[in-house]
Amino acid sequence: MDFVKSNAEHIIIAILGIMSFIVVWYAIERIIYYSKVDINKFSSYDALEEALTKNLTTLYIIYSNAPYIGLLGTVAGIMVTFYDMGMAGGIDTKSIMVGLSLALKATAIGLMVAIPTLMIYNGFNRKVDVILNRYKALNETK
Repeated sequence: MDFVKSNAEHIIIAILGIMSFIVVWYAIERIIYYSKVDINKFSSYDALEEALTKNLTTLYIIYSNAPYIGLLGTVAGIMVTFYDMGMAGGIDTKSIMVGLSLALKATAIGLMVAIPTLMIYNGFNRKVDVILNRYKALNETK
């Protein structure tokens, strides 16, 4: 229990930090790619779609799982709080409230990662649809 007590919060925050870094990295990469993509260079609709949706699955995985990572940190924090309560033999309201508030921090950080990632993911999906529609329109006129 000592390992969980001393390291769980740091591990969860580190994982969420890495997830955030990946989101920022892929968001910048996709923005640059979408601004420079030339639909005339693609021989098929499928090839264009594959190029446009590259890395979007990773964003989907992050926005889907970041709240769960945060929840895992919250559960670990609550377990530590209850363990400390049991070992102390009494109920100290101050330590319980501090422990629970620290535990809830992990959920908040998980949501802070997930919500912007969801917005970015949906924005990119819309951009993919627009570019694919342009490709269809261009090829219908040929």
